[in-house]
Amino acid sequence: MGFFDKLFKKKNTGLNGSAYSSLETRASILAVQPEQIYESASLELQDVISPSALKIEPKSLNLGDKIARTFFIISYPRYLSDNWLSPIINLDKVFDISIFVHPIDTSVILRQFQKKVAEIQSQINAREGKGMVRDPILDTSYQDLEGLRDNLSQSQEKMFDVGIYITIYADNDLELFKIESEIKSMLESKLIYIKPALFQQEDGFKSVIPINTDLLNIHQKLNSEPLSSVFPFISFDLTSDKGILYGINRHNSSLVIFDRFSLENYNSVTFAKSGSGKSYAIKLEILRSLMFDIDVIVIDPEKEYEFLAEAIGGRYFNISLSSYHHMNPFDLPIPREDETAEDVLRSNIINLVGLFRLMLGGLTPEEDSMVDRAISETYAIKDITPESDFSNIEPPLLSDFEMVLTGMDGSDSVVQRLAKYTRGSWSTFLNRPSNVDINKKFVVFSVRDMEDELKPVAMYIIMHFIWNAIRKNLKKRLLIVDEAWWMMKSEDTASFLYSIAKRGRKYYLGLATITQDAADFMKSPYGVPIVTNSSIQLLLKQSPTTIDVLQKTFNLTDEEKYLLLESGVGEGIFFAGLKHVAIKIIASYTEDQIITSDPSQILSNRKAKEEQEAAQTEKK
Repeated sequence: MGFFDKLFKKKNTGLNGSAYSSLETRASILAVQPEQIYESASLELQDVISPSALKIEPKSLNLGDKIARTFFIISYPRYLSDNWLSPIINLDKVFDISIFVHPIDTSVILRQFQKKVAEIQSQINAREGKGMVRDPILDTSYQDLEGLRDNLSQSQEKMFDVGIYITIYADNDLELFKIESEIKSMLESKLIYIKPALFQQEDGFKSVIPINTDLLNIHQKLNSEPLSSVFPFISFDLTSDKGILYGINRHNSSLVIFDRFSLENYNSVTFAKSGSGKSYAIKLEILRSLMFDIDVIVIDPEKEYEFLAEAIGGRYFNISLSSYHHMNPFDLPIPREDETAEDVLRSNIINLVGLFRLMLGGLTPEEDSMVDRAISETYAIKDITPESDFSNIEPPLLSDFEMVLTGMDGSDSVVQRLAKYTRGSWSTFLNRPSNVDINKKFVVFSVRDMEDELKPVAMYIIMHFIWNAIRKNLKKRLLIVDEAWWMMKSEDTASFLYSIAKRGRKYYLGLATITQDAADFMKSPYGVPIVTNSSIQLLLKQSPTTIDVLQKTFNLTDEEKYLLLESGVGEGIFFAGLKHVAIKIIASYTEDQIITSDPSQILSNRKAKEEQEAAQTEKK
């Protein structure tokens, strides 16, 4: 007697002194009493894995606190499409599927076919003799049988008895009914019909659990071609005929090639713990995107992209209080053909109000209104109005705004807080004309040397400057914001980032946000909207503290959750539209030397470079 037969036959006399028999009455309760096990000092494997109670009913099986129901397929259409079982397998429900394939001797099936063909031919001849209209069903059956018989005779096909059984699980009858209805509707839409194993739930359950026993023995005959469509191990491919190589599909080793500019929006988000390879993956995308004539702009809070910019001839701006590079937040872009000067001026004023709200630690409603009015008047003193030509203007500076604000009643508090940006230690950063030119294929803005208190302000100003530059001319661009959680700390910076995510497509801009602090990113009211407005998501190795947030946000299964917890460096899940695959980021040797962030490797490269320069000096 097999192990599971013993499990189902095991009797219990601990429930009111009664004994239950499962096989005779089709209704049994199996309970393992801890006291009895303890007293007998014996613990068998079935005692460990068996449910606390078992009750067999005509249409279901109660396994402790779960209800199970087993179905079998009874009918197939004339043609089975490829991967017809994939929607069921990829269903986010708890279920088991068993597929039994029993080969049939070709000589036996040919004799059966010969008899069946003769019967159908006789029916066709009888109808013709009576002058009846031909029956298309009989004609089709005759042609199918003749064709299949020819293929069997030539050993091009084989016949099989195939049984497919599905067991679904739920916490209650209502949930079980909903899952059953969902699976039935999905299969019936493909003309495939299932039935519950009525009064055979025990045999059905045993046929589905992994003991390789087909007790239901309910089969349909399928030849080789339709049987191949039953193959259950199907994984999504993200291989396109254009785009860049993101990595290798860990399911089937195919290439993950994709073009972000082919989706409904061009944005992406990347979440990963520190040291899991997120910056490495983005640098790799930068290198490969540049080969496709895509301009790339990076906001770099940790000075990780300096060597990359140097290696490929890009521009690198180190933004700090002592930096030579400055950006005037009052700069205005030249309106495009589909914009008016009034629209550009209004949009810039709104963004500047958000900047001052961030710089000044918040504004009261009265101060907010005052700052809005002062910005308009500051532009006006430079003869900048909605009717001006923005190509021939000199934008005001922060000190001009302070002068206008000083002349307003009730502005003392705002002017006092603003002084450190115009006359104090921070004036070197903001109160200067712009001298930054981003007319290069690859541009990096580093804010590592900026004080932490000013980093959100600096990132906001840089984003505002980049946004104005992007609006000047239409071009395929990628804007990368590394450590985006800095911008999510303030509602104004998060709101501005979200507005770029929404409006970027209009200017052919893809926004890529990267962060290692997923919890802080998602706490912001703009965190989830930014994710939902990103057609590409890359999740690399995660920490246990953030995985639950990501599982809820991305609707991950438990298997995907554990995959992210156990992934190695450069491994994770890549989402593109409605598809997602497990991915491994792979770079060539040359790419790796350019983009690596490994400190030991960087030191080794520097040492090799110094030795090479020293050798060249000696030769001279």
